[in-house]
Amino acid sequence: MAALTKKQKLEKIMGSFELFAKNFIYITDTKNQKVKFNLNSAQIELDELIENNRFVVVNKARKAGVSTYMLAAALWRCCTRENESILIVSYKTDSSKYLFETLKKMNMWLPRDQYPDLFPETKRDSRDELLFENGSRVVCAVAGNKEIARGFSPTWTHLSEFAHYANQEKQLLSVEQALIDNGKLTIETTSNGTNNHYYKLFMSAYKGNSKYKPYFIPFYHELYKEQNRNQHDEAEEWFKANNKGNRLREKDLEPDEKILFEKGANLRFLMWRRYKLLDMTLQEFYQEYPSNPMESFISTGQSVFDQSKVLERLNYILEPLSTNEVYSQLPDVLKLYINRGLYIYKLPKKGIKMFGGVDTASGSGGDYSTVTIFDNEGEQVLSFYHNKVPVYLFAEIVDTIGKWCNYAYLAIERNNLGLPLIERLRKDYEYMNLLKQKVFDQKGKKKLQLGWTTTNTSKSIMISDFKEQFERGFINLHCKETLQQMQIFQEVDGKMNNKKGEGNHDDLIVAAALACQAMKQNKYYVDIA
Repeated sequence: MAALTKKQKLEKIMGSFELFAKNFIYITDTKNQKVKFNLNSAQIELDELIENNRFVVVNKARKAGVSTYMLAAALWRCCTRENESILIVSYKTDSSKYLFETLKKMNMWLPRDQYPDLFPETKRDSRDELLFENGSRVVCAVAGNKEIARGFSPTWTHLSEFAHYANQEKQLLSVEQALIDNGKLTIETTSNGTNNHYYKLFMSAYKGNSKYKPYFIPFYHELYKEQNRNQHDEAEEWFKANNKGNRLREKDLEPDEKILFEKGANLRFLMWRRYKLLDMTLQEFYQEYPSNPMESFISTGQSVFDQSKVLERLNYILEPLSTNEVYSQLPDVLKLYINRGLYIYKLPKKGIKMFGGVDTASGSGGDYSTVTIFDNEGEQVLSFYHNKVPVYLFAEIVDTIGKWCNYAYLAIERNNLGLPLIERLRKDYEYMNLLKQKVFDQKGKKKLQLGWTTTNTSKSIMISDFKEQFERGFINLHCKETLQQMQIFQEVDGKMNNKKGEGNHDDLIVAAALACQAMKQNKYYVDIA
C-alpha cells in the first residue's frame, strides 16, 4: 500500500476529531504545562455517542474532562465546517469565563503559521464570542432567569453543570426549541441532589424513556487510572503500611467492594476508596465519587433511610417476572397491568400467609394508588402502582390481588379516599382479611376500626417500624421504584415526606410501611389451609 501524501494525511486528520485533537489541540495539564490533547477513554466513548445521537446527557464523577472535550470538539467543528453556530452555557459567570478562556487558548495555539491554509482565521474575538472567517462561531453564555437561546439558532448547544441552573426546565425548553433541524444538544453535570429537573431528566434517560441518551462516568473508569496515579500510589503505600506490607487481595474484599470489583474497579481503586473513607462518610464518598448514577444523587442531610443500605439493596433486587412467566396464572382483572404497573417478583405459594399495605389516590394522574405484598418471611412478592385508576376500579384490583395472594392480610390507610375503598372491599367484595386498629371514642371506650388512620404520630411510628425492618434486613424489597422513593424521603421540622418537586412521590413507601404494620399484627381472619 502506497504511503499517504502530506495532503492526504491532513485530510484524514481534519476528518477525525480524535486525530485533530491529538495533532492540533493543546491544553494545560495538572502541572500547568502545555501539552497535546490526547483523548482519554471516556472522551472517546462520549464522542462516539454524540456523533450518533442528537440529545445526550452526561452524569459524571469529578474531573472527567468532559468540558475540555466539548470545547475542543466545538473548535474542530468550526474549523472543518462553514456556518456552525455553537452555544456553550455555564451556570455562573466565573465558570463561563474560564471555559471561554480555555477555548480561546486552544484557538490561539492552533499551528496556523505551520499550516496557513488549514484553519480559518479568527474574524472576531470578543468577550463572549469567537467568529471565524468561514462564518462559524462559538458563543458562551451564562444561565440565568432569561431564556438562554433567544434570537439564536445553534447547530450544537452544550449545557455545562446543568444541575446547578435556576429554572432548569424552562431553560432546557428554550434551548431545544432554538436548535436548527438536526442540531445537537449535550448536557453534562455533576449531580445536585434530586429536587430538580435534571434528576428527572437523567433518570428518564437512564430508564430508556427519553429522547436523551445517557452516559455515566464512574469513579473507577479507565480515565482515572492515569489521572489519579499519584493518589493511588499514596493509598497503596498506606494500605501496605497497615497490612504487614501486603496489597489488597480479592479474597479480602468486603461485600460492597466485591460488587465494585465485578463491575470493573481494580484493587488499586478499592485501596484508594478505603483511603478516602478515612476522612469522609460513605454517603459523602457516593456524592463525590459515584460508582453508579443513583449514588451521585444522594443528599445526606435529612434522609430518613440509610442511603448506603438503599443503594446496596438496589444492587441486588430481583427483576420482575416476565409477562410470559405469569400471564396464564393471573386473574383476568390483573392481566392488563402486568409489567405496566403490576410487578410480580415471586409467585404466591399455596398455604403461605401474606401481608400487604394499600395507599389510595384519586386516579386523576397525580398521586399513585399503590399495593405492596410480602410473604410471611418478609420477601416482597408483588408491587402495584398506577396513577390513573379510579377508586371503584382500584377496589376490584386490590380485592383480586389480595385473594390471589392467599387472601393476604391487608393494612389500608383509611384517610381520605382509603375509607370508600375499605367500604367497597367489605360490602361489594366481602373481603374479610383487613387490619383493624384499636381506637378510643370520646367516652373513652375502646373499639376496633377497619384500616390504619395516619396522623403525624402514627405516621412516625409506621415509618420508624418500616425503617427498622428494612435496615435490619427483616424484609427484602425488590421494587426499584420503592427504593428510589426512599432515596428522596426526608424529615424536615419533624415531618416526614418526599422531597418537594414534580414527579416526587412517597406512595410506595406508605404501602410498604403499612404492609410492615400488617406483619407486626400478624393476624389472619380467614382460613387458607
